[in-house]
Amino acid sequence: MKKNKLLFLFLFISSTIIAQKKAFVIFDSHGLKTTYQELFDQSRKADIILFGELHDNPINHWLQLELTKDLFNVSEKLVLGAEMMESDNQLVIDEYLTGLVSKSKLISETKTWQNFKTDYLPLIQFSKEKKLSFIATNVPRRYASIVYQHGLDTLSFLSDKAKSYMAPLPILYDTSLSSYQEMLAMGMGHGGDNLPKSQALKDATMAHFIFENWKKGQTFIHFHGAFHSKNYEGINWYLKQANKSVNTLIISSYEQDDLNQLDEGQVGISDFIIVTPTNMTKTH
Repeated sequence: MKKNKLLFLFLFISSTIIAQKKAFVIFDSHGLKTTYQELFDQSRKADIILFGELHDNPINHWLQLELTKDLFNVSEKLVLGAEMMESDNQLVIDEYLTGLVSKSKLISETKTWQNFKTDYLPLIQFSKEKKLSFIATNVPRRYASIVYQHGLDTLSFLSDKAKSYMAPLPILYDTSLSSYQEMLAMGMGHGGDNLPKSQALKDATMAHFIFENWKKGQTFIHFHGAFHSKNYEGINWYLKQANKSVNTLIISSYEQDDLNQLDEGQVGISDFIIVTPTNMTKTH
């Protein structure tokens, strides 16, 4: 009997130690746990999906590719785009998608991010295999830098060719948006009020190239940092300025220690929130 009790205690302790670990949990806009199936079902109904990621999170990148594959399996009318590629690199991307240039040329002749090969190239490669468009939506960083240093008005001095790589001027800028107010506070005076303006230029440009490459009946899935669409602002705000009736779905990403309940500050920031453990392995 004593041996049986000891065996039971050992098994109980062992089962506690090796309890199932969760890689991610999905919450809805109300902070309630939901499923990938529900996220997928709602994604199918959207015109434009704004998938906000944590740039170095492997689960985010895996789910981006899986959602893309699943959407393609039910409808081939799919267009992909990303913040991580700048609009003046579109020609090289198109040449890669059509097989005119190699993968090495794509990487060497575009301003790819540190984690491009592991996290973003698979999405472009999928586009190539399935003959889908992949749109470089972000403004060239040199123009965002000009705004950060000198303000939005400086963009008017650029050439017509340079202006073709961004949203049409003048760029709308709403100082009341919480995301820009938050960014201004984070900047702590560095760059004055130009830091959120440079963010606005990026958001407006991404929205512009999404709309320019989306047609009714298609699904455009766009990948970007979560800050660019949280609280239904950023890219989404500019999309709605252009067309209030467009059906957008916002996916956000967040890390926290306990996956059982969504942190209060994240409730309502988007339609779905993908939560991963704080100690999740990083891609860079």
